[in-house]
Amino acid sequence: MKRFKNILFVADGRTEVTGAFDRAVTLAKDNQARLSVIDVLDKVPPDARMLITTMSPLELEEMLTQKRVGQLEDLIAQAKDDGVQISAKVLVGTRFIEIIREVLRNNHDLVMKPARGKAGSTPRLFGSTDRHLTRKCPCPVWIFKPTWRKKFDRILVAVDPTPTDDESQALNTVVMDLATSLAALENCELHVVHAWTVYAEAILREGYHILAKQELDKLARKTEREHKKWLEELIRSYDLSDVAHRAHLLKGDAGELIPDLAIQERADLVIMGTVGRTGIAGFFIGNTAEKVLDVVDCSVLTVKPDSFVTPVRLEG
Repeated sequence: MKRFKNILFVADGRTEVTGAFDRAVTLAKDNQARLSVIDVLDKVPPDARMLITTMSPLELEEMLTQKRVGQLEDLIAQAKDDGVQISAKVLVGTRFIEIIREVLRNNHDLVMKPARGKAGSTPRLFGSTDRHLTRKCPCPVWIFKPTWRKKFDRILVAVDPTPTDDESQALNTVVMDLATSLAALENCELHVVHAWTVYAEAILREGYHILAKQELDKLARKTEREHKKWLEELIRSYDLSDVAHRAHLLKGDAGELIPDLAIQERADLVIMGTVGRTGIAGFFIGNTAEKVLDVVDCSVLTVKPDSFVTPVRLEG
């Protein structure tokens, strides 16, 4: 977790100290990192502009901005007293766009924020801003479940150890570095999961006689052995002697299996990479991250590959 030196925390309308904010302050303190706290106000809508006559829209925005800045200053006061390099700012505009622009302007290496929805209300735990950030923010995004406890008991990390895919291999390194260091820090269980499939197996088994059943069964067994070997090699490359850990090799759709496993193992945090191979900015291969956010009811930390380019641009 020492990799983060310039953290952006999104208050998301909250005025009280949250578990997510406590985690951001602790991480900044441990890493001797800079911590910026921001919030984003919506622009004054056209109908309000027509109804409010005592002040201009700009004056109203300025008044609300100053009020929110005061609330954020109160929020960060204790952290300042504790020696954390911390500042507060309020922006106006579309929430996810302004957050990503702030990341681009100041080269933040991590975004942390509370989930917008309510815990236990899946699939609405993660709001639209959370989803946009997971899709489009160039740096890692850590979204916290509102009822997050001070300590994690179980972390689930999703990997894709495919030797022929350099992008996936690079992401495996990043997510495993994060997961193993955090598991050691929290003294918690680490669950490493990899989901595999046989290409077009369902179609091939539907009676088109492209391959005999025996050949398909043989192919499935061979594929499973390969993926098991790759997963074991990845895990062996990390010193987990002091970390309680389990490997999970699952056959099927990762977007369905990862949330099921997270629920089954009562995971507090899911860490996963998001790989955009479709050529469309802001999308992931197989929409795995989208499916996970639809179902999972715990905190989520997502990481992009170094090659990812956000579709959001700075003004001008």
